Formats: sequence, structure tokens, C-alpha cells
Amino acid sequence: MKAGFWVAPEGEEGPVAMLPIGAEAPAIGGSGLTGAGTISYLATASAEEAIARCPKVAALLPVLADALDAQEAAAPGRLFDLAELDDEERELMGQVLGTGEVSATVALPDGVVAQIRESVMAGLWRVRFEDRDGRPLADYVEVAAIPAAVERAATMTRTLDTIPPPPEGAMNVLPILTEIRDRAARHRPGDANHTLTFTLLPMSEADMAHLQTTLGPGPVQILSRGYGTCRIVATGVRDVWSVQYFNAMDTIVLDTLEIGGVPTTAKAAVEDFRDSAERLREIEEAYFR
Repeated sequence: MKAGFWVAPEGEEGPVAMLPIGAEAPAIGGSGLTGAGTISYLATASAEEAIARCPKVAALLPVLADALDAQEAAAPGRLFDLAELDDEERELMGQVLGTGEVSATVALPDGVVAQIRESVMAGLWRVRFEDRDGRPLADYVEVAAIPAAVERAATMTRTLDTIPPPPEGAMNVLPILTEIRDRAARHRPGDANHTLTFTLLPMSEADMAHLQTTLGPGPVQILSRGYGTCRIVATGVRDVWSVQYFNAMDTIVLDTLEIGGVPTTAKAAVEDFRDSAERLREIEEAYFR
């Protein structure tokens, strides 16, 4: 078994409705542009022609900026449906949004999957739903600390009511699972997350294997590429998340479990909303008027 909770033992498969631990969260479609790439594109003649043909996009941008300016970190998000936009308008919107640092894949009942990508403006997300055959079901932009689909899917997991006996060779997994169970049961929305750091704990391969098997895979995977790479995976137990940090060689440098809500590493803060509102207004004023 490879080191780290996020990487599953070879051959292990998760339930159909869940994402197997160890599956890379794929990026959704879109421009793939960074912030600098977005500005470079909007300054071209082809972009100017597209903007002239897409008045709905121009009308939506100041509305999004106002929503970002008013958004609070703990408040419910606001959704802006893109269903009324045609293909060219959605493509232009994708160019404006660009590709930010956070992406996520969320598995929902009946094989539905949500592909989520933060824009180059933190707190402004593109969310797309597909059915089990890859057919599009919904496409919208959401202003939120984290899209609601992530939080809702994370509640579709189980509680850790019973702890199976540890296998031969286990050392510390039983008290750790007991602590996870008790802290998860006590956690309430708004409470700070509690962190267990495996990097500092003596865990044998038998300990880690039993921990993985007991918690199981969950329905949410998040990848953040801010200062280094951070992979966040919801386990199969409610309010328990694997949070791992990797260096440039893709080696785990910090391996943790967080007990609580969606880890803050993946979420936008109040200052992000305000900065993004200002940035979006600058783009709208410079290229859409």
C-alpha cells in the first residue's frame, strides 16, 4: 500500500455511487486560461467580435460582480443559470472565467456527476452536471465560498456507529477511529475543524489499511493548486475529510484527516469575494462596454 490515506490499496473499489479513493479529479471543459491568458484573449480582435455578438454575457458580468461584492463566507451561494445562453455565449463566458486554482468532482445519486471549476476570480465557480452517460443536465455559475453541490454530497455519507476490530499488526488505529467517531458525532455547523496529522503519528501499514477500509471512499474530491498541490477527499463517513499536501515531485509532505465541514483550504474567503468583484468589474469595463 502506498503512503497516504488518499491513495487506495491496489485493487480496492468503492461503491458505485461513490468516487474511489485515488481517482484523480478531472478538469471540466472550458478555456483552460489563467488570469493572464483571459486578459490576452479578451484583447484580441476575435474576442471583440464575439463580445459584440454576445450581449447576454455583457449583461451578466455586472450582475455577477454585484453578487461577489455582497457575498459573505458563511452565506448560501447564488446561482446564475447559463441555460439561456447559446454555445458561443457559453464559450465566451468560459473565456472570461478562465481556470482558477480549485477543481472538484462530486458523485451524486443515479450516476449523476458534478464537475466544478473555480474561475480565475476566487469565489466564482462554473458548475456542470452530467448523467451517467455523460449527457449535460445543468450548467451554471455560482457565487459561493464552495458550491452547494459539494456540501450537499458530503452529507450523503454515513455515520461511524460501529468500529470493526483492528487486524493483526495494527498499533494505533483503534484509538484514532474512536476519536474520529466521537469528534464527528459532536461536530456542529460552524464549529472549527479538528485535524489529525498522520505525518506525526506512528501508523503501520495495517493501521492505514484498516483506517481506509473503515472510513471508505466518499462522493467528493477536490484539487487545489495554490501554493503547492492539496488534495481533499470526502471519506465515506460524514464530516471526515482526507487532506493531503504534495510537493513538486508529487510526494506527500503533510497527510491529515480533518473532522468537520468542507476544509477551508478549498473555500473562498470574504476578501476573495471583494477582490474578485473588483477584478470582474475591471474586465467588464475594459472589454464589454
